[in-house]
Amino acid sequence: MFTSITISHDWQTAAIALISTVIATIIVAVAPSVPRLYGHCSISKSVQATHSRPTPRVGGAAIFGAIIISTAFAPPVLANGYAGFISAAGLLFVVGLMEDLGFGVSPARRLLSAMASSLVVVALLGMWLPRLGIPGADVLMDHALIGVPMTLILTAGITNGFNLIDGVNGMAAVAAMGTAVAFGSIASAAGNQELLDLNTMLVAAIFGFFILNFPFGLVFLGDAGAYTLGFILAWFGIAILIDIPDASPWAVLLCLFWPIADMLLAIFRRMARKVALTAPDRLHVHQLVMRSLEICVLGRGNRRVANPLTTVVLSPFVLSPPAVGVLLWNQNGAAFLATLCFAIVFSLSYAAAPRIVRRLRMKRDSLRDPSRGRDFPTGVTPVQVGSAQGK
Repeated sequence: MFTSITISHDWQTAAIALISTVIATIIVAVAPSVPRLYGHCSISKSVQATHSRPTPRVGGAAIFGAIIISTAFAPPVLANGYAGFISAAGLLFVVGLMEDLGFGVSPARRLLSAMASSLVVVALLGMWLPRLGIPGADVLMDHALIGVPMTLILTAGITNGFNLIDGVNGMAAVAAMGTAVAFGSIASAAGNQELLDLNTMLVAAIFGFFILNFPFGLVFLGDAGAYTLGFILAWFGIAILIDIPDASPWAVLLCLFWPIADMLLAIFRRMARKVALTAPDRLHVHQLVMRSLEICVLGRGNRRVANPLTTVVLSPFVLSPPAVGVLLWNQNGAAFLATLCFAIVFSLSYAAAPRIVRRLRMKRDSLRDPSRGRDFPTGVTPVQVGSAQGK
């Protein structure tokens, strides 16, 4: 179903991807002469850091620069609205960029900036989340007093979710491209060429950056890039629900499943530990998988391999929900059940991960008998590990 995306203007799509790659390449080239592009020195030493060498953190500028250029290629019927929407996204981009450059913007202020940007979209375009796919609740969304606050909360949550999964080379980019491809596929299936074109251009902008981000991590997406992608994709999902009446909100949620699931799990984890919801930790799925690869497969000291390998290992799981979302795009009940199934599998897999890692480690130790420390003490789940900190 992903092959249903057909690019109507090949040269425009290629140009957008090329512009993104060129900007990213320039960032990598000038970074040694502009230390500010590496962010604050404490970033590389933070507990959530998964890289060992200084790397420019402003790769989001490459994507956003290409997105700005894409406004010139937007379908005429959407041109003015799309330009206004990208301007609203630009407000959030600037806030994220300030954090990337080391000026220090608190998580709370970044979330408020996401809500403020969404409020600008509501004011400019007069649109908000039209329905939830829940019997009896959808009629309430027609009222601005209910629909607008719900939209602000959901778009800010999705925006933050993409930032949370941006921890290893290529992960956030793969998730974002998978979501955009899925949205484009739904638009194609519904005969909406305009939304198909917008999502195709977004994929091109991300891919141009991805070339330098994966596997070697020459440049990072940064908060500006992660927040902006989450924001744009959250609103593209809303646009699908507005312009395609048959589209299921649960199918759209499936397309955004991984960042939402990771964010909700982080909230639960921090509530269980009785710490602030914005408190960082090192217990996101990609972090656990990366450490597990080092412990059970690669051995310690192989972070440069474990980092991109984590994206390879997790990509099928990240992309499966969007694929199902495309298949069930106009089947609300089935999409809801699929969402429930993915949520159960995600939660149970996360809970079982420490036990699986211990067994694999014991099997390896029985063969090679190296003396290693334990990353997950017996009987302790990731939720209970209160000393770990990160994003």
